[in-house]
Amino acid sequence: MPKKYYVVWEGRATGVFDSWEEAREFVEGYPGAKYRSYPSQQAAVEAFRGSYEEQAELVRAIAAHKNERVNYDAFPDICQDALAVDAACSKNPGPVEYRGVWVRTGQQIFHVGPLADGTNNIGEFLALVHGLALLKAQGKGNVPIYTDSKTARSWVKNRALKTTVVRTPANTELFRLVDRALAWLATNTPTNPILTWDTPHWGEIPADFGRK
Repeated sequence: MPKKYYVVWEGRATGVFDSWEEAREFVEGYPGAKYRSYPSQQAAVEAFRGSYEEQAELVRAIAAHKNERVNYDAFPDICQDALAVDAACSKNPGPVEYRGVWVRTGQQIFHVGPLADGTNNIGEFLALVHGLALLKAQGKGNVPIYTDSKTARSWVKNRALKTTVVRTPANTELFRLVDRALAWLATNTPTNPILTWDTPHWGEIPADFGRK
């Protein structure tokens, strides 16, 4: 079983603990105890810096989001046999996640995150490159990709990020993905049409996380 780390915000003692046995004695039987497990020490430490309410709200938002099928037949300009990508970030910087959704069916094709200390722009860039790389690997180099981010399109076109986010131990995983995306762009020429999702006329992009 993968090792887990435990954050206790309210209990007989608070902090980050490296085993349930250690954390349990501080929360079991404690009225209103607030705690949660994380898959890595880095994630646990980052969560402990925030509040239980912030973490709980993020989890609730993810769990509550429904991939409801929208009828796009009324919009003939939309290419439904396409991938739509988007990202969500609760702060700036803050936990960021991104995903890709097939327009015609609403099926989620990939989802990554939350990743600590990121921004919406970085998430949308990663989503776009992830989609390009995935479609190329599947031999679908002619399938369009929709994004509503001008910044992500610009960064992909220029094969470079213009961000003020500083690399820290907390966002190591985020920047590992950024470096991987830039390396892919340096050795691959995207062939998929990158299209702009017309939000004012079509509504939110299918990959939207629904948190506005």
